[in-house]
Order: sequence, then structure tokens, then C-alpha cells
Amino acid sequence: MAGFHVRSVLVTGANRGLGLGLVQHFLRMPKPPQWIFAGCRDPKGQRAQELQNLASKHPNIIIIPLEVADPASIKAAAAKVGEHLGDSGLNLLINNAGILKLNTLDTEILEDMSEIYTTNTIGPLLMGQAFLPLLKKAAQGSPGSGLSCSKAAIVNMSSYAGSIEDMYVWDFGQVVSYRCSKAALNMLSKCQSLAYKEHGILCVALHPGWLRTVSPSSPQPPLTVDDSVQGMLKVLSSISEKDTGTFLDWEGKVIPW
Repeated sequence: MAGFHVRSVLVTGANRGLGLGLVQHFLRMPKPPQWIFAGCRDPKGQRAQELQNLASKHPNIIIIPLEVADPASIKAAAAKVGEHLGDSGLNLLINNAGILKLNTLDTEILEDMSEIYTTNTIGPLLMGQAFLPLLKKAAQGSPGSGLSCSKAAIVNMSSYAGSIEDMYVWDFGQVVSYRCSKAALNMLSKCQSLAYKEHGILCVALHPGWLRTVSPSSPQPPLTVDDSVQGMLKVLSSISEKDTGTFLDWEGKVIPW
């Protein structure tokens, strides 16, 4: 962890929960990133107040208006981030933004499933496409061979609920559209790992643990945001070329597809 250093990172959904926790923990690193781009839908809204307060004290935080379900918003965000980074490129893209609705198989509807799939799966696809040139620049400008999160990486925030082999907490909540979107995100992560490896970019799907931010009505979860983020950053500091295209949890354990 001590040797983990990224010059630049972008976190989507950074105004609350896991996203905000990631921003806070990057700031606390022995060597914080030179640039922390915090993407959120409504930077001036009440739900982004804590992020705004943080940015006012830390000039390395750049808040980026970003709606991952909107291709035009993604394109504008990529342009803005590119202006700040220039030729150095973006080291780490964390696709954290996601939504969930507590639908069962019987109550699932087209509108909800489409909305969740667009945000949770298509959003990370479009983000990868839009930020690929900046990730390539970072990979090309980093010394040494192999893959790492310090060099260039895409981290897709997935969920154990997306595992087809192990139907995680099915009895508690079916959340069908969410499960389907995360299973598809896992496949996207695998595809990105194969397509982007030649450019020196590591890609991984990561389960952050069972958190209250995922489902406010859930039983008390065993994991706090702080514990989850600390674990995930430890994992990101240690993974390398052999781990690209894998599905890991916050402790680095492999989750079945």
C-alpha cells in the first residue's frame, strides 16, 4: 500500500457513499494523487455538499459534472479531464456510479431494468471508450513493463449479486435488474481486459462488500465504507497483469462468475 501511487484518478458517483469514501481515502494517502477528478450528476446540489466542502480545502480535487447514463455528459467530462491532464493521461478510472431498485422477478418492469442497465453497464462501457485515449497516454508515459493500477487501469465497481454461480443473498432480495446489470458488467470487464491489454491498461471487476449504501433497507451490514475502501485500495495496490480480467472482492478474494 505504501508504494501505491497514482498521479491521477477519476471516480464516478463521488458525491456520497463509496465514491465519496474513495475520494477521502485517496486524499489520506502518503502520496495523494496530483489530480482527483470527482464525477457527480449535480455538483451544486445538496447531495454534493460534503464533496464541495472537501474540494474547497483540497485544490487537487476537481469536481466534474457527469451523468454516466448520458453520452454527451461523458464526452464533455472526458474533454474537461483532458484539459487538466494534457499529455500525462489518466492513470485510474473507477466506474463507481450505480443504481438499484428492489424489484422481484414478478415486479420487474421495462423502464426500471432499462434505467439500471443503462447506468450500471452501458455507462462503464461508454466511460471506457471516452477515456481510453487518456488511459493510453498514461500507460505509454509510465516506466516499466506489465500492468498495474499505478500505470493505467479501469476498475468497474461490480457486486457479488452479479455472480451467476453463487446467487448471493437471493432470499433477502431478488433485485433482478441489478443482478443482471452487474453480471453484464462483469462480462464487460472481461472484454475490456482483453481489448485494452495491448494498450497497457489493467481492467478488473471489484465487489466492495455488503454495505448500507447499496441498500438502505438491508439488515445492518458487516462492513463500513471506510473498511471497504481501505481494503479495496490495498487490493488495487497489489494487483498486476495476472489479475486483469478477474472478479475480486474488497479483500482480494476471487468471486465465482
